[in-house]
Amino acid sequence: MSKLVGSIKEAIVKSGLKSGMCISFHHHLRGGDYVLNMVMDEIAGLGIKGLTINASSIHDGHAPLIKHMADGVVAGLETNYIGPVVGKAISEGGLAKPVLFRTHGGRASDLETGRCKIDVAFIAAPASDCMGNCSGKIGKSACGSLGYAFSDAMYADKVIVITDDLQEYPFTGFSIPENTVDFVVCVDAIGDPGGIVSGTTRVTKSPVSLKIADYAARAIDASGYLKDGFSFQTGAGGASLATAVFLKKIMQKKQVTGSYALGGITGYLVDMLHAGCFRALQDVQCFDLQAVESLRNDPGHMEISASQYAGPASKSSAVSSLDVAVLGATEIDVDFNVNVHTDSNGYIMGGSGGHSDAAQECKMTVIVAPLTRKRYSVVVDRVTCISTPGSTVDVLITQYGAAVNPRRPELLERFQRYGIPVADIHALKEQADRLNGIPEPLCRDGKRVVANVQYRDGRIIDRIYQV
Repeated sequence: MSKLVGSIKEAIVKSGLKSGMCISFHHHLRGGDYVLNMVMDEIAGLGIKGLTINASSIHDGHAPLIKHMADGVVAGLETNYIGPVVGKAISEGGLAKPVLFRTHGGRASDLETGRCKIDVAFIAAPASDCMGNCSGKIGKSACGSLGYAFSDAMYADKVIVITDDLQEYPFTGFSIPENTVDFVVCVDAIGDPGGIVSGTTRVTKSPVSLKIADYAARAIDASGYLKDGFSFQTGAGGASLATAVFLKKIMQKKQVTGSYALGGITGYLVDMLHAGCFRALQDVQCFDLQAVESLRNDPGHMEISASQYAGPASKSSAVSSLDVAVLGATEIDVDFNVNVHTDSNGYIMGGSGGHSDAAQECKMTVIVAPLTRKRYSVVVDRVTCISTPGSTVDVLITQYGAAVNPRRPELLERFQRYGIPVADIHALKEQADRLNGIPEPLCRDGKRVVANVQYRDGRIIDRIYQV
């Protein structure tokens, strides 16, 4: 027996896909993914219309989606992140229905509980056998962890694996097993593995950002959480990654051995694993090729699903044991609400991903951001969109020092004792206004809603309006 079919078109037809259904994709090939575009072109050629796409993320390489939205092939989009190219089209009204933004953990839980339903899932697999046992760890398009695709494979009605490296059956190194897969297609290329690396996954060289990272690492040291068994997550922005570099030096000096680092894994966290700073890496997504190699070879580097990473409906998750998360922000307001969905003009250019998952669960959430960015104030009276509620954010670190949420006075005291510069967040906002001026507020009156932002517990916590 074999589940191998001759083409993507044949697999789509055999899956029974019809107009108005929901299909899904995962984003582990990030900007290098070819699968979403190949599948959507075949669907358009079959005359299928009005689909909802449930994708863990949409990247700029998926720009052909804009035409499919205009042609009515795609009517709705549910996702955790949208890059600025597709985001601009949606912000200007290019999609029939409002986008539904979830978190990484929230998406997994909504699939587990049946809150959202996928008719056909398409899994980009760098290696697979003819029955669908597949993995991202090997192959010419190796991307590492397939953590976000686990839920799709388990809960979609039909699952189509698309690979460019067909292994002999049984493929023993699988991540997703054959009993979840209906069809397998082998194509020339599923993507460019070099495209999983973006400009955001490299340590910054900016003196301002390096200063912020130094303060952030010192704040973690001062917090009381940096001790044997310490657990840590960092975002993929330049200042967040630089924080990991500074933290590594502190951990080596103090001879601290942490339990695990979590989330999207980079080479900087792999270096910390090799240096003995952590006993394990829990990996839901590889952000660079060094992380891919480590997942393939390091016994302490483990692949986990989005549900195990941060699913609020799961019996437990890795974020629920997290000590510190270092995350970025497009904007943060005086109530510590954070925006990572839009720019200051209201254009979609991101999404929560695991941001609000980690922030709610960890013991200390640290936001790292410059006070201003391209003449726009990062600290504002009210964020353009609430991605992560201020009630889950503890510290903002800018180049002027740390602003501590009033709900955490013990952290303020620790930072002062440690000699870290501190500043009231209202004073930082006033300083930003002096530097940049006070912008005109965005007018939402009469504007169409183009996206709803769903928190990890299912609540809609904000809306994004047409620009």
